[in-house]
Amino acid sequence: FKKTKLEITEQLKNDLKLEEFKPRVLTSFVRNKLIDQVYFPIFGNNLAKQLGTVGANKRTDRMGMLLLISPPGYGKTTLMEYIANRLGLIFVKINGPAIGHEVTNVDPASANNSAAREELKKLNLAFEMGNNVMLYLDDIQHCNPEFLQKFISLSDGTRKIEGVYDNEPKTYDLRGKKFCVIMAGNPYTESGEKFKIPDMLANRADIYNLGDIIGETEHLFRLSLIENSLTANPILQQLASKEFEDVYTLVNQIESKTDEGQLKGNHSSQEVEEYKKVLEKVLKVRDVLLKVNATYIKSAAMQDEYRTEPAFKLQGSYRDMNKLVAQIVPIMNDKELNTLLRSHYENEAQTLTGSAEANLLKYNELIGHLSTDENERWSAIKEQFVKNNKIKGFGNANEMAQVLSQMMEFSENLAGIKSVLQNGLKKD
Repeated sequence: FKKTKLEITEQLKNDLKLEEFKPRVLTSFVRNKLIDQVYFPIFGNNLAKQLGTVGANKRTDRMGMLLLISPPGYGKTTLMEYIANRLGLIFVKINGPAIGHEVTNVDPASANNSAAREELKKLNLAFEMGNNVMLYLDDIQHCNPEFLQKFISLSDGTRKIEGVYDNEPKTYDLRGKKFCVIMAGNPYTESGEKFKIPDMLANRADIYNLGDIIGETEHLFRLSLIENSLTANPILQQLASKEFEDVYTLVNQIESKTDEGQLKGNHSSQEVEEYKKVLEKVLKVRDVLLKVNATYIKSAAMQDEYRTEPAFKLQGSYRDMNKLVAQIVPIMNDKELNTLLRSHYENEAQTLTGSAEANLLKYNELIGHLSTDENERWSAIKEQFVKNNKIKGFGNANEMAQVLSQMMEFSENLAGIKSVLQNGLKKD
């Protein structure tokens, strides 16, 4: 009997794929100040609404949803997996790209491929389990808005949703149960251009952009790039493993250019010198990545009709920071550091094909390393981009586009004549 019971249990574990639902936190995960002081409080408020709280102040109106957006590489999945681990929740991760834009309902039988079918089975299994579950829909920019609309009733006071489990349609009532819904997406990608979060769903969600600064927390956001990259560099890893607080002391000393603060760890003078040399370069890399990140988000949020230059697609995420910090050594000089940054973004730009030149020129402009020739080329690209943007509005009306192009050229020539005359008058 025991043998049969064990065999059946093991078979059911395999059939339900229970191992997939255990949250697995990355060994490189860092509980930085941004997470402790900003993300945990705001996420905690949302999860308190969804899961309920203990004690006299327990909420009965369990509802809502948490929606995280950011460019790739900002740790949305890692962070939620960590929270699920600490709260002891089953972590059911649904892969948005596997579901795709074709799927519009939660019935596995309606899926047109096996990958989507398996994801929908997992989704319905989460509804069937009902309790102690964190349902995490990742990369929702790849999903159809009509599919996301199914979660509207789950995110309000009714807490109900239609599902299909074992080919049997069901209505799941999750009121009073520990069940939370988190969606994460990157609206800045190419697929994000045709992606739209349903208004009624957004109205029920608490929305946060992890790639941007939340409130008056710029200093913590800037610091998080350093904290998350400590494990990528052997020298900084050594510093953090001895005494993590010393990282903040050394960063403050470098930024304030003073020797204020006492180190708590047992470090030799040579080690402290190495730490400082590496951290100085890390701070320079951080500042460049923050400029790139801010420009990327600003460019991604702008409609094409309003652009005065090509879209900027290079990114400054935690992932980029880790890649660069891993290659920093104490003896590296400023020229070598600039070459490292330039090489990184040249490699990143290769995936942009035709947009690579414009993006690299914009990058050089951001960091102030634009040569005379590059400046002339960048000005010409922007000028031509504005012309093309004006003509693009006519679509296939080639004759009108040609007329407009000739009128623009005539206007430019008049402006040139005006400029020459003004210069002549000034000389007189």
